[in-house]
Amino acid sequence: MQGLVDRFGRTGFAALASLIWALPMAAWAGSADLSPIDKTAYPWIALSIGLLMLAVWLVLLTRLGRIPVSTRQHRLDLGRMSSGEKRWSLGLLAFVTGLIAWLNGAATVDWSPLGSAIGAGKVGPTIFAVALAAFLIAMLAGIWFSWRKATAAFRRRSAAQVI
Repeated sequence: MQGLVDRFGRTGFAALASLIWALPMAAWAGSADLSPIDKTAYPWIALSIGLLMLAVWLVLLTRLGRIPVSTRQHRLDLGRMSSGEKRWSLGLLAFVTGLIAWLNGAATVDWSPLGSAIGAGKVGPTIFAVALAAFLIAMLAGIWFSWRKATAAFRRRSAAQVI
């Protein structure tokens, strides 16, 4: 934990550590959507895991203030970030959120009607499938591009502090 806090700073560690409860909660939301329909999903298991991991995360956050942090530049130090770095990091967050939304939709939807409609040569479902693919490509490209720009902005900030 010390190494992660030293690398990302307290804010960055808290943000990254939030994934330990956010992902099970997303699984709960997806399984809660499916459960009434097919009776194969067990939303209470995912909810229980998510709530347990939320408690673990809260314990981590209470201990976070006691961990010493080096004075060097941290990637996710909001107080020291330049406006460009904040902007590109926000863009990265938006694209990652879009990708997670796409994956959640892909995991919780029955795609067989779309496949059979495309197989039957219907234009509307084909356009919809192309739009879904374009959205996925846009999210992946946005993640790649904004990550590169945010990394470059961080390196500029780090280089300016060293001199």
